[in-house]
Amino acid sequence: MSSTSHYPAAPIAEKIESHTLSVMVDNEPGVLARVIGLFSGRGYNIDSLTVSETEHQKHLSRITIVTRGTPMVIEQIKNQLDRLVPIHRVVDMTLAGPSIQRELAMVKVAGTGEPRVEALRLADAFRARVIDAGTTSFIFEITGASDKIESFINLMLPLGLVEVSRTGIVAIARGAEAM
Repeated sequence: MSSTSHYPAAPIAEKIESHTLSVMVDNEPGVLARVIGLFSGRGYNIDSLTVSETEHQKHLSRITIVTRGTPMVIEQIKNQLDRLVPIHRVVDMTLAGPSIQRELAMVKVAGTGEPRVEALRLADAFRARVIDAGTTSFIFEITGASDKIESFINLMLPLGLVEVSRTGIVAIARGAEAM
């Protein structure tokens, strides 16, 4: 009798990854609700969502979705999106090649004296623009990668951060080809 155990090896956990999906859809009522319903109905989370009409003559909108999951889950999401009728194309910007991703945020900071001066100095270093100023507060506009915006917000916290409004991520592939 052998004392060696013959239990099956534990499955290797797949890594959770963040992916940016660019989805071209007909610009008509209910399309966004159907896309979001696909995510919520299957328990997938949306980290960022932006939508706007991008091809006016063809009445097409681009939905940019940032979501997380294992490679298998991401593939499942893309396949399920592809099957929705008003969707023309789904591109995983994370895998499709070089792309540019940006976000815009408006950041309200209240303060006087040294914290006010420091907020202005940091805004200049981050290339944030003052879009509204009063005697006791500023509203900054900042664009860039999400981690840059997150860093700026974290630095503004001790200086009197009041409120933040973010657009969500937009993405476009580099090069001459269209989506």
